[in-house]
Amino acid sequence: MTISRLRHLSHRCRYALPMFGLLLAASAAGAVATPQVPATTPATPPATPATPAPVTVPRPAITRTDLQRHDLSIAGREAIQARVDFPAGTAAPRHRHPGEEIVFILRGTLEYRLDGQAPVTLNPGGVLFIPAGAVHAVRNVGSGPASELATYVVEKGQPLVTLLP
Repeated sequence: MTISRLRHLSHRCRYALPMFGLLLAASAAGAVATPQVPATTPATPPATPATPAPVTVPRPAITRTDLQRHDLSIAGREAIQARVDFPAGTAAPRHRHPGEEIVFILRGTLEYRLDGQAPVTLNPGGVLFIPAGAVHAVRNVGSGPASELATYVVEKGQPLVTLLP
């Protein structure tokens, strides 16, 4: 397939994989070998239909950056403040914390689903209180990245996040 044909196909396909652009660029730079087939040679189908290998495109991960951690005047409790970044299309599965979580949206649009409650969608400046032990999930429902400032008041020495099925 020629470079011009690849370009033509890429413009016609609305939902081309991001890797297609890399292949196109690599092919144009000569990094990918493409066999030259004379135009008069008919293509011969394979003897048996080949099953294409599944294509997996790595999805960016949600990241949590701990900003501060301090003991509280309440015995056995600590406060943890973190920035949590959600790339577009990512979701944190159902989980819980060993204490309260107070959320402030920095950018983007996040949807929170607390078990037993209606979903809550928050935009920048939006806030949410999540009670201790409440099972919840979070999903970036916006078109770009989203971030929250999460403040936890939790039991000291316990895992901050417990994932649930």
